Amino acid sequence: MELVHSEDTHDEGNLYAFLAPEDTEEYIEYLISVGRLDEGALKLAQIVNQDDFVSKHGKSNHQLWNELCDLISKNPAKIKSLNVDAIIRGGLRRYTDQLGPLWNSLADYYVRSGLFERARDIYEEAIQTVTTVRDFTQVFDAYAQFEELSLRRLIEEAAKNPTEEDDIKLELRLARLEHLMERRLLLLNSVLLRQNPHNVAEWHKRIKLYEGQPHEIINTYTEAVQTVQPQLAVGKLHTLWVAFGKFYEENGQIEDARVVFEKATHVPYTKVDDLASVWCEWAEIEIKHGNCKEALKLMHRATTMPARKVAYHDETETVQMRLYKSLKVWSMYADLEESFGTFKTCKAVYDKIIDLKIATPQIIINYGLFLEENNYFEEAFRAYEKGIALFKWPNVYDIWNTYLTKFLIRYGGTKLERTRDLFEQCLEHCPPKYAKALYLLYAKLEEEHGLARHAMSVYERATNAVLPEEKFDMFNIYIKKAADIYGVPKTRQIYEKAIEVLNDENTREMCLRFAEMETKLGEVDRARAVYAHCSQICDPRVTSNFWQIWKEFEVRHGNEDTMREMLRIKRSVQAMYNTQVNMMSAQMLNNASNQILDVPMDAMRLLDSKITDNAADLKGGIKFVRGVTEKDGKPESYVNNPDEIDIDIDDENENDEEMEEDVPIEKRSIPSQVFGSLRTVEDEDD
Repeated sequence: MELVHSEDTHDEGNLYAFLAPEDTEEYIEYLISVGRLDEGALKLAQIVNQDDFVSKHGKSNHQLWNELCDLISKNPAKIKSLNVDAIIRGGLRRYTDQLGPLWNSLADYYVRSGLFERARDIYEEAIQTVTTVRDFTQVFDAYAQFEELSLRRLIEEAAKNPTEEDDIKLELRLARLEHLMERRLLLLNSVLLRQNPHNVAEWHKRIKLYEGQPHEIINTYTEAVQTVQPQLAVGKLHTLWVAFGKFYEENGQIEDARVVFEKATHVPYTKVDDLASVWCEWAEIEIKHGNCKEALKLMHRATTMPARKVAYHDETETVQMRLYKSLKVWSMYADLEESFGTFKTCKAVYDKIIDLKIATPQIIINYGLFLEENNYFEEAFRAYEKGIALFKWPNVYDIWNTYLTKFLIRYGGTKLERTRDLFEQCLEHCPPKYAKALYLLYAKLEEEHGLARHAMSVYERATNAVLPEEKFDMFNIYIKKAADIYGVPKTRQIYEKAIEVLNDENTREMCLRFAEMETKLGEVDRARAVYAHCSQICDPRVTSNFWQIWKEFEVRHGNEDTMREMLRIKRSVQAMYNTQVNMMSAQMLNNASNQILDVPMDAMRLLDSKITDNAADLKGGIKFVRGVTEKDGKPESYVNNPDEIDIDIDDENENDEEMEEDVPIEKRSIPSQVFGSLRTVEDEDD
C-alpha cells in the first residue's frame, strides 16, 4: 500500500493499524523511515500505553518505552504533538531503575532544542534527586560532558570574533565547570545520604568535606542530629553529638558546647554505653578547660540513682534510667575522685561500685592500690577480700596474685599462719592453669620464713597441681630446691616419682639426668639400672641419642659383660618394637580381609604371605588351616581346629617306623640304698 503525505494517507494508516494491530511496529518503522516522526511517535506512545499490547518482535514494554524516549529526545524539532517533558517525567516515576538514562534523555531533548539553561537545570535537578551511585555517575558524566562541549564551542566562537563580552562568558562557563567538578564528592555523599539518611559515617564524611566552612559545618551537624533517629542509626549516633560539641569547644565557644552536650544527654540512645560516652566526653572537656569541680558534678549527676530501681539490662527502660549502673561512668568518676577529690569521697565511690556489684577485678585492684598509697593497708586487704568474694576463678586470679604479693611485702614472715591460711584458701579451688605461679610464691614464703619440709611439701603438691606440660619444669625446680636444702641424694625419690608421672619424652630426659647424678655420686650400678629401666621406652630407631649415651657410660664405667648386656637389651627392645609394628600390620591386613567377603581365600593367602615374609627365619611359615579340602577330586567340608599345625607326617612313615627292629637296651640294677626304707616295704609285700 502506497502512503503519501496527506490526510487520506493518514486515515488509511490508522485503518491499517486498526485492522492489523500486530503489524503496528512495522507501520511505525515505515513512518519513521519516511520522515513522519511526529505521527510515528504518536503511534509508539499509543502502543506503550496499551497494557495488552504484545510485540510481534518480542519486545517488552520497557524496551518500547526506551525507543519512544530516544525518538522524542533526539528529534525535538520534528515532534510537536507530544509533551516530551511530561512523557519522560512519567517514565521517571514508572521506571525507577532507569533514572540515569531517562534524566539524560530529558536533558538531551532540551540541548537539541537549543534551551541550554533549561538543560542545565534538568541536570542539576537530576543529580539532586537520584538515589543510586550508578544513576549519579551516568548523570554527572553527561552533565560534565555538556559543560565541556559548551565551553569548547564558546572558545571556538570567541576565537573568530573576540569581544569583551565573550571573555566574560568564557570565564563564567569555566568557573561553572570547575565548580561542578569540585562539588562531585559532596554530591555523591548526598546520594548516599538519600539512600540512608541515618548513616552516621556518611554524615561525618560530609562534615569533613566542608572543612574550612564553619557555617556549613554547623548547619550539617544540626541537620544530622535532627535527621538521624537513634533506633534506625547505622553507626554510633552519640559520636555526632560529641563531635558537634567538640567543634564549638575547639573554636572557643565553651558555653555553646555545654548546650550541645546537655541536649545530647537527653537523646533516647539504644545503648547505655552511648549515653555514658557522652557524659565522659563532656567531663573530659571540662577537665581540659580546668573546671575539675564541674567535671565532678557532672559525674555525680550521671551516677545519681533514679527515683525507682531498674535493671541494667531491661530494654524497656530508657538509657537515662539505667545509666546509674554504667561501669564506664563509675570508672571515670573514681579516676576523677582519685585525682581531684578527697580520700573520703573517693573511698565512697569505690564502695558504691562494689555495692552495686558492677566492679571488675581491675576496679578492685585499683581500689586496693589507692588505699595502700594512702597507708590504709588493712583497708586495702579488706577490699581485696571483697573482690575475692565477688568473683570466681579464673577472674579472681589477678586479685589473689596482687593480694598475696602485697601481703607478703607488707608482713613478710611476721604473720606466717595468716599468710598460710590465705595461700591454702587461694589454692583450694585454683585451676591448674594458674597454679604454678601461686605455688612458687607459697614455696618461696616457706623457704624464707617457714620450714624447709613445708617448702618441700608445697613443691611436691605443685607437681600434682600444675598443667601436664608444666610438670617437667616443676619437677626440675623441686629437684634443684631439694638438692640445695637436703643434698643431692635426697633427690632420688623425686626422680623416681617424676619418671612415673611424666610423658615418655620428659621421662627420657629425667632418666638421663637421674643416671648422670648417680654416676657423679659413684653409684654406677644404680645408674646402670636407671638406663635399663629407661631403655624400655627408647626405640633404637628413634632415640639413638639415649643408646649412644648409655654406650659411652659403659665404655667409661663398665666391662665386656655389661657392654654385652646393654647390647642384648638393645636388641630385645628393638625386637619388641618390631613385633608391635608387625602385629599392627597383621591386624590391619586381617581387618581388610574380613571386609572383602567376595574373595576370602585370596585375602587369607595375602595375609599368609605377609606373615611368612616376617617370619622368614623359621623353617616353615605359619599357615592358615583351610576349612575345605578335596577328597577323591570332590570338596569335603569338615570342622578343624584353627590352631592345628600340619606337620606333614603321613601313615606310610608311621608303618615304616613300626617295622624297624627294636634297639636293644641294656638293663642295670639299681643299688638298694637308693630306695631306702621303701625297699623293705616292697620285700614284705612280695
